[in-house]
Amino acid sequence: MKPRKFFSPEPIRPFPFVQSAPLNSANHSQDLRGQLVFLGTGTSVGIPMIGCGCAVCTSADPRNQRTRCGVVWGLPEGNLLIDTPPELRIQLIREKIGLIHALAYTHDHADHVFGLDDTRMFGYYLGHALPVYCEEQVETRLRKAFDYCFVPRAHEYAGGVPQLELCRIGLDPFPVLGAQIIPLRLEHGRFRVLGFRVGNVAYCTDTNHIPAESWPLLADLDVLVLDALRAQPHPTHFSLEEAVAVIERLRPKQSYLTHISHALDHAAVEASLPAHIRLAYDGLRIPLH
Repeated sequence: MKPRKFFSPEPIRPFPFVQSAPLNSANHSQDLRGQLVFLGTGTSVGIPMIGCGCAVCTSADPRNQRTRCGVVWGLPEGNLLIDTPPELRIQLIREKIGLIHALAYTHDHADHVFGLDDTRMFGYYLGHALPVYCEEQVETRLRKAFDYCFVPRAHEYAGGVPQLELCRIGLDPFPVLGAQIIPLRLEHGRFRVLGFRVGNVAYCTDTNHIPAESWPLLADLDVLVLDALRAQPHPTHFSLEEAVAVIERLRPKQSYLTHISHALDHAAVEASLPAHIRLAYDGLRIPLH
């Protein structure tokens, strides 16, 4: 089943004065094909946390400085952004990523959606609205939180609002940018969220339970990216021990832990883990071969 497309009350049209800018051209973007780039790896409050003087929040190790979670998948036909964290502009500039071709959402929490306005430039570079793949609950949140993007004649405010094409998804695989995206149902406490699998790589942030139907979709992975908030149990996130147990059950070739709080020091925790389990950090790039 193909994703259903839902438009703003007045259809979004390409800006008449816009010309597409190819990758590595006027928009000064790197070619990310075959890479997974971690924009952010921190929990919802970010690290350093406001007002905190703990050892991790004051650490000189840059791997302990964690912005809110998001990744860019370098697919055969362009860059797929997963979630829009609040620091999106800073993250993309830091990584020299000047062009996003499509966007997909795991869920509708603030630390995963509130950077949406930073996608405004991509309409100029693409010459058309940015495709946004999301479940119904995420669409509802976007239409409320960013209502100015969906009012009648919003497309006339070129550059003033993100130009978006909402594409409703469920659990059926769908094609994006020359790749097949497999949505994975995950549970995040009382919330139902998505992970995504592309080829032999899966991204599963913000979860503390994998439903029975999703385990087979996580078999035979080369790379698994998994939530691991802290050492202590948490009602909506895997603890470090729980995440390691999931990894040992699935046995991917390599795993990276993300959505990390200030309770985990990068160097100390990595030293305690086997080589096939690493902590992700902002700016980490994984080759997808």
